[in-house]
Amino acid sequence: MRGSEKQGNIQNAKIAVVDAIQGAGDIADALMDATAGIVVHSVKATRAVGAELLRLVFDSIAGAVAGVSEVGVEAGEAARAIMVGSLRGLRQVGDLGLEAVGGAAGTLVRETYVVGGDVARAAKGSVEGAIEAARDIGVSAEDAASAAASGALKAAGEISSSAVAEVRRVLTGTISGVKVVLKEPFKSSRKHRAA
Repeated sequence: MRGSEKQGNIQNAKIAVVDAIQGAGDIADALMDATAGIVVHSVKATRAVGAELLRLVFDSIAGAVAGVSEVGVEAGEAARAIMVGSLRGLRQVGDLGLEAVGGAAGTLVRETYVVGGDVARAAKGSVEGAIEAARDIGVSAEDAASAAASGALKAAGEISSSAVAEVRRVLTGTISGVKVVLKEPFKSSRKHRAA
């Protein structure tokens, strides 16, 4: 996918999210519905499959994070709703594997960092969202939680060692009644960059 096409997809998702949540009574529900709709529309418009399908989903997530940030919602707080919406949307248009769950969580963490949000909160929200959507997407809550946690931790490793420590701290133990299994080790791939 060309860079301009990717930016266009992100911008379209951002606009759709901003439109959906401005004036919404329940921002979380509006965000879930908007994100699911964006994913379905993006994929159906291109008939993408495989890696290209996942890239469209991840672009939709990036746009959703930018959109919530623009309207003043802390991106980390919105992570659960974005995760649920993106996974439900993906389920409607493609075969969903745990790779998509981990990639979606990683995208949420990276994009939250980009907009200056709380990456630890985004990581926890992505795991909560994966657990909530697990039955809808046909996987166990434990597998969804583990995939999301691993994706979030990997993305934190791309940010900084302090981001890894924060994410590891919030993902250790039980979230939403599910024991989270973190796959280690993840090291920061950037040197001494502050989160």
